[in-house]
Parts: sequence; C-alpha cells; structure tokens
Amino acid sequence: MYIFGTDKEKHIIKLFRRGDASAMDCLYSEYADYLTAVCARYIPDDDELKDVLQESFIKIFSKIEKFNYRGNGSLRAWITRIVINESLLCIRKKKNSPFINIEKEPPDIQDEDPEIGNLNEEVLTNMIRLLPDGYRTVFNLFVIEGKSHKEIAKILNIKADSSASQFYKAKKQLAKMIKDYRLKQE
Repeated sequence: MYIFGTDKEKHIIKLFRRGDASAMDCLYSEYADYLTAVCARYIPDDDELKDVLQESFIKIFSKIEKFNYRGNGSLRAWITRIVINESLLCIRKKKNSPFINIEKEPPDIQDEDPEIGNLNEEVLTNMIRLLPDGYRTVFNLFVIEGKSHKEIAKILNIKADSSASQFYKAKKQLAKMIKDYRLKQE
C-alpha cells in the first residue's frame, strides 16, 4: 500500500487533485481486482457485474474531487461503498423482488451453521454467488458489511424480520452447499 515511502491512497488523490492523466489508471490498477471481488459477492451474473463495475468506476472518477481523504484506508472504504451501493441499485432495478416470500419454507436444508473450516476462499465466494438474490444480498450485508437487520431493512426497504429470515435461509442453504461440496471431494 506504500509507494516510494508514501501512502499510495494519498498519492492517488494527489494525482487526481493535480489533474494528472495517470490518476485513473493508478486507481484502477490498485483497486480493480478488489472491487471486482466485492461486486461479485452481490452480482452473480458476470455481464451484470461488469456493468455494475463500469458504473461504479464512472461514479468514482466523476466524484473523486469531492472525496475527503481521512487517512490510510479512507479511499478504499469510499470506493468500496460506491461499489456496494451500485450493486444494491442493480439488484433493486430488477423487475422481480430479489426477496423470497418469507411465508414459504426454504428448501430442505440442514439446521446447522455452515462449517467453512479450511474451505478455499474462491470456492466459498462461488457458493455465495449461487445463493438466491435476496439471501445473497442480506448475507453479504450482515456477514461481510456488519450491518444489523434493522440497518439492512432500511437499506433494502424490507422489514427487519424479513432480513433475519433471509439471513437464516442463506446460512442454511450455504451449509448444505458446503456439505455437498465436501462429500464430492471425498
């Protein structure tokens, strides 16, 4: 994260402030892989993911002059928030609600927490991408982003109980996927 003894984020911001043509390339090369991974947790379709990332980078580049650098990590946090917000916007734009009716029972799945143990990060990410939209969205916001069900409810315009239900169902479906994966590996 440090280049020539300085904070890379601060260096990137300085490039933008000076109007340096390399600023966009520098930011992109530093964060593209990370932001792709963030977006992939929410958007399972690769074409849609590319669209969301493109919109995110457009927003980042067009609003970076308003960004207020607050120390190491603040740029990464800011651009991550933009990608998450663009991902959620994409999910909301879909014609059908991504949230499964909570009146229905989830598929036949274990009543246990998923045991990830030494599961490869890429395998786990791919399993999360296979969850239905509502499950995946709530799971990411709760587990990865650390949001409460009340906060998730406000973000997604649903009830907190619906968020909790979606998380419960996501966790159970993920447990089944992990169990099935391990059985195939034996």
